[in-house]
Amino acid sequence: RSDGSRFVKSTVRYRDDYTEAQFRQFSSCDNVVTGGGSSNGGLTMISIVDDDKSVRESANSLIRSLGYATATFASGEEFLESGCLSDTECLITDVKMPGMSGVDLQSRLIANGNRTPVILVTADPDERTRERALGAGALGFLIKPINEESLIACLERATGTRNSGSQ
Repeated sequence: RSDGSRFVKSTVRYRDDYTEAQFRQFSSCDNVVTGGGSSNGGLTMISIVDDDKSVRESANSLIRSLGYATATFASGEEFLESGCLSDTECLITDVKMPGMSGVDLQSRLIANGNRTPVILVTADPDERTRERALGAGALGFLIKPINEESLIACLERATGTRNSGSQ
């Protein structure tokens, strides 16, 4: 799991940087990374939670290239303490992490009344975990290395957009 290239199967290209006004939209979230233009006229924040730094970086690059703002976190606990939850329009989280798992993070959000769309990713899939996550409302349960088109489809469902930056 140390090779971030296992997250996605393809390379991506970057678009224009966000404007300063768009960046300030996420004032409560210190972890925002910009680097792509938005095809829907505004910024959509995608938060990425994975304990593997190279996977976070790979996911971050892909999602930014699609025109989304991103925030990355090494753990579910870090995400919950960050102040980014209210800005997050979709959460992508690894299933197996030290401390709080991705499924536990999803459960915590639901228990607190938060309905942020969740996409779970894993290198070690098992049917029981998949059923639990999807039964609780996860938009996707994707296996690493992630098929880029599957991830894009999940993001489009989560955000209600069709992203013209994907190729």
